[in-house]
Amino acid sequence: MKSNIGKTDKAIRIILGIIIAAAGIYFKSWWGLVALIPLITAFTGFCPLYKIIGLSSSSAEANAN
Repeated sequence: MKSNIGKTDKAIRIILGIIIAAAGIYFKSWWGLVALIPLITAFTGFCPLYKIIGLSSSSAEANAN
């Protein structure tokens, strides 16, 4: 899997994941588990949805096109 997530996108995903997890804990809701999606994609550097629609925010990938 090639990385298709850039630095800015990765930072946004991590911040969003933390906010979603905190809201899930605060409201005592299992919806906080949704935070795993942006966190996993940020730490792996790969987004399956980006792959499907042919999008990339990675500078190395963008320069290759």
